[in-house]
Amino acid sequence: MADELEGIHVAGPVRAEIFLVWLDADRIALTGPDGARPWLVQLDDLEHPVETVARIVRGVVGEPLLVHSTSWRRDGAAVLLSFLVVIAPDQVGEMDSAPIRRAQLARSEVARAPAAIGGSQVLEHALRHLAWLAEDDPVVAARLGPKWRAALAGYVPEPFRSFA
Repeated sequence: MADELEGIHVAGPVRAEIFLVWLDADRIALTGPDGARPWLVQLDDLEHPVETVARIVRGVVGEPLLVHSTSWRRDGAAVLLSFLVVIAPDQVGEMDSAPIRRAQLARSEVARAPAAIGGSQVLEHALRHLAWLAEDDPVVAARLGPKWRAALAGYVPEPFRSFA
């Protein structure tokens, strides 16, 4: 199936929604060049989206600890790819930050996306996924270390629950 999809291209704009997070003492915080909110950038089709996001982050704050694509959704005519990017505390500099508050996950039907998906729900999903990776993926576990794993301990993946 992957070979069948190789030649398919998305018509319309593709954007990256970058959640730039860091460990502020023992709490996960959101930051970015525009403050404590997702950073939106336009993507082109010349470079892989993960490579584009890593390059952009590298140019603004330095080498990220981790770049992970977490989800996608429609945003009007655009496709919005969400990325969780982990940076070190010394990379935050003067950027405004805020602690991340927990959110309910956006729930879908069996074959239909949720009617609305908020940024806090995307971030909740991303952190639950990162928590799973930090325990299951040796590369992520080594990259983040025990302080990150402790901060992520409360983020537990949940099974699919349809509200049909």
